[in-house]
Amino acid sequence: MALVMDILRSSHISAVRFLDGGGTRTRSCKIRRFNVRSNLPFPKQNAKYHKELEAAIDVVQNACRLCVQVKSSLFSTDGKVLEKNDQTPVTVADFGVQALISLELSKLFPSIPLVAEEDSAFLRSRNLVDTVLDALVTAEASSTSKTLTQDDVLKAIDRGGKDAFVFGSKPATYWVLDPIDGTRGFLKDNKALYVVGLALVVEGEIVIGIMGCPNWQEDLSEKSSAETEEGREALSGSGIMMIAHKGYGTWTKRLNSKPKSSAVWTRCFVDAFNMVHKARFCIPESQTWESLPLSSTFNATSNANDVGSSQILILATCCGSLCKYLMVASGRASVFIQREKQKTTIKAWDHAVGMICIHEAGGKVTDWEGIEIDLAADQPSRRIIFPSGGILATNGNLHNQILQIISQTSRV
Repeated sequence: MALVMDILRSSHISAVRFLDGGGTRTRSCKIRRFNVRSNLPFPKQNAKYHKELEAAIDVVQNACRLCVQVKSSLFSTDGKVLEKNDQTPVTVADFGVQALISLELSKLFPSIPLVAEEDSAFLRSRNLVDTVLDALVTAEASSTSKTLTQDDVLKAIDRGGKDAFVFGSKPATYWVLDPIDGTRGFLKDNKALYVVGLALVVEGEIVIGIMGCPNWQEDLSEKSSAETEEGREALSGSGIMMIAHKGYGTWTKRLNSKPKSSAVWTRCFVDAFNMVHKARFCIPESQTWESLPLSSTFNATSNANDVGSSQILILATCCGSLCKYLMVASGRASVFIQREKQKTTIKAWDHAVGMICIHEAGGKVTDWEGIEIDLAADQPSRRIIFPSGGILATNGNLHNQILQIISQTSRV
C-alpha cells in the first residue's frame, strides 16, 4: 500500500494497458487498475480543491439517495411524475436534487454561484412545492431538511436558475449542476441509467467533477479473477460514483458506501483502442447513426457478437449525455459523438462534469473542428455552449482519426 501511495503522489500517472489477443473486436482493451482505500484517493495536501471535492462527494451521494427513494415510490404516488413544457419528463427528484445541492453548497461555499438546469416557475405554477419539500424531509437528504420551509426550497432552486447571476466577460468561478441527466432513464426500469452531475469551474477552467449513477452495474466479465477479487468491495452492488480532480486523475467507488467512511477507490482510464472500426461508440438516443458523418464510411450495429469488418459497434446506453461520458471515462466505451441540432441549444450542465472526467482519464473532448469547448461562450449566464458541428469525446487515440473523417465528409 505504501508503494501505491508513493506512485499516486505524482500528479500524472500513466495507465498500464494491454490488449487481449491482439485487440480483437469481441474483447476490449483491458486496464490494470489501482485500488486505494481512503476518503479521497490522493493526498489532500497536494490537491488544491480537496475541500470542495469532499463536500461535493457527500452532497452528490445524498442526492443519489434521494433519487432512489423518490423512484421507489414513483409509480405508486400521484404527482411524482411531471411534464415540462418541452415534453421532457421531469420528476420531483429533479427539483429535490437541485434544492438539496444548492442548499448544501450555499452553506459551505456561499460566495460561489450555481448554474443549474431548473428554476422554480414550474413548481409554483403547479403548486408542487410541498411535494418536493416532503421528498427532502422523507429522505433526510440534508442536515436541515426537517426545518426547511417552502420558501427555502424555492430560493434554493432559483439560486441556480437562469436569472440568478450575471457573469460578464471575465473568467468566472461557479458550480455547474445537472440534477438528473437522463430523466427518461429515471422513469424507466432499473437497467436505464441516469446521472447526478456536478462540476466546479474556477476562473474558466473545470477543476473538479463528480457523477453519481445509481443504476450503474460494473462489468466483471472483462476483469481477471485477481482484479475482481482484489476490488470486490468496490465492484459489487449497484451504483457508481465517479470523481475527477485536475491533475489527479479520474476515480470511481461504489455509490452505496458510507459517505464518511473509508472507501475503495479505483483509478479509471479510457480504453486503448486505436482503430476506429474496432472502437465502441455511444450516440444520443435522439440521433441516428445515419445522421452522423462517420456513417458515410462505416455502417453500424448494436450486436457485439456479429460486427462486420466495415461496421461500427454502437453500445445501447440510455439515457442522457453524462452516462455516455461515464462510459468513455471508465473505459467501457471508446467514443461519444453528438451532432449539433438546429434550433436546439446545447447546455453546459450536460457536458461540463463529463469533460473533466474523460480528460483526467486520459481522453479528449472537443467540438467537430478539434477546438476545446468554451464554457464562457455564453458570457452573461454560462448556461449554453456552442460546439462547432457537435461534441466529440474519445479515448484520445481515436480523436484525430475521427476528426479527419468528419472534415472529409463535410467537404464532400
